[in-house]
Amino acid sequence: MKIFTGAQIHELDQYTIEHEPIKSIDLMERAAKAITHAITEEWSDTTPIVVFAGSGNNGGDALAVARLLIAEGYKVKVVLFNISNHLSEDCTTNKNRLLQTKHFNDFTEVKVSFDPPELTADTLVIDGLFGTGLKKSLAGGFASLVKYINQSPSKVVSIDMPSGLLAEDNSCNVRANIIQADLTLTLHQKKLAFLLGESQQFLGRVKVLDIRLSEEFIEKTNAHYLALDEADVRKKLLPRNDFAHKGTVGIALLVAGSYGMAGAAILATRACLRAGVGKVIVHTPRRNYDIMQTAVPEAVMQMDYEETCFSEAVDMEDIDALGIGPGLGQQENTAIAMISQLRRAQCPIVADADALNMLASHRAWMQQLPKGIIMTPHAAEFDRLNGTPSNSDYERLEKAQNMAQTANAYIILKGHNSALCLPNGNILFNTTGNSGMATAGSGDVLTGIITAFLARGYHQEDAAALGMYIHGLAGDLAAKDLGKESLIASDIIDYLPDAFKRLKD
Repeated sequence: MKIFTGAQIHELDQYTIEHEPIKSIDLMERAAKAITHAITEEWSDTTPIVVFAGSGNNGGDALAVARLLIAEGYKVKVVLFNISNHLSEDCTTNKNRLLQTKHFNDFTEVKVSFDPPELTADTLVIDGLFGTGLKKSLAGGFASLVKYINQSPSKVVSIDMPSGLLAEDNSCNVRANIIQADLTLTLHQKKLAFLLGESQQFLGRVKVLDIRLSEEFIEKTNAHYLALDEADVRKKLLPRNDFAHKGTVGIALLVAGSYGMAGAAILATRACLRAGVGKVIVHTPRRNYDIMQTAVPEAVMQMDYEETCFSEAVDMEDIDALGIGPGLGQQENTAIAMISQLRRAQCPIVADADALNMLASHRAWMQQLPKGIIMTPHAAEFDRLNGTPSNSDYERLEKAQNMAQTANAYIILKGHNSALCLPNGNILFNTTGNSGMATAGSGDVLTGIITAFLARGYHQEDAAALGMYIHGLAGDLAAKDLGKESLIASDIIDYLPDAFKRLKD
């Protein structure tokens, strides 16, 4: 699914108006009906409602919703802010329609100052002040109003997006001046900001309302941001040949585990095997031999010369994919062996965990990375890798996007909506996963899954996209049965078969 910017959404609206064809005011009415329906599903007509409307089309939506709610028997108070003494054309039309509504007289148009209405725990606030057209932080009276609403005990429903929140970049935004919604009823699609962790405190629950915008425009318009859905993933899955054998479905090499961190190697190995690879060779220190053989008897063990760490790059002949980093440690001899292993590899690579930390400690090596490498940093690992801290999720995403282009790499910036940054500048957001997966070893599992897909012959983009989606889906299935609190990394592996079966059905 394409994720359009605020500017593109405006273009989509205009294209729909011109080519459906439909009048702008009628498209607004269509949106208002969808919003009203969503509200009436959750709140009864005994709920007192206060509508705060701005002077633009977001305000026009709010005024139309107020009128429709009144028609459904709700008691509605409306406050329209017209500070500049200029309403958009559709906002003006909906103001006039509202004022013509029978038995409605609780309307205030604010042009200078006003006394805010009392907002109780029983009150439902509908926030229609600002939408995707907002370009800067709120200030002055609107900032004060936002703080007043946020400090009240009322429930808040935001139309399209919480007022004060910008559609993309909130790096320099004033967080105190953003509505904290309980429910956001967004039109057509989630906005980019909705996919970033820093915005979650403002959104509450999010419902996407389909208002039937132009499919033609959506199809032909390029988008730099995309959200993976199940249909996308099903298309990427390759069939498994009935005559396949272990040599034809990939040989993976995992360089993982140091003394005391054998668990990371076990998790990556088990995940790799569960993701359908034919054979997994694990290169690990000698002291891990017994535990690895016991924990994962299906894997082939390859012992390092050192007892406790990875110390020397190994032969890569007949290897289809390399996964390196889980539990590897960061000793200097390990770092030298790691960069040597990356240089030696003639196959696709996944670098994670300590491999990334060692690259961060030797940033000159970043220029020597093989083209097409997949890196899977979480936020802190990426900041170390980049060499500078990020002030916001959006800034970090931009940096990852730039690094992917500069290094010709595939970078999975891990988080609730993990973002796969591609060498062409596009970004794929994952839509599976849950907070129960925020547990030690979860990243090792992801490394194993992606390495398996690479070894099986998937292109880096597809391997990374499928890996993060199926990893998250297995986590969701596990959380459904076990709960988020009790979820551990090995549970994700245990639910991989169910995840694959769901996608194959």
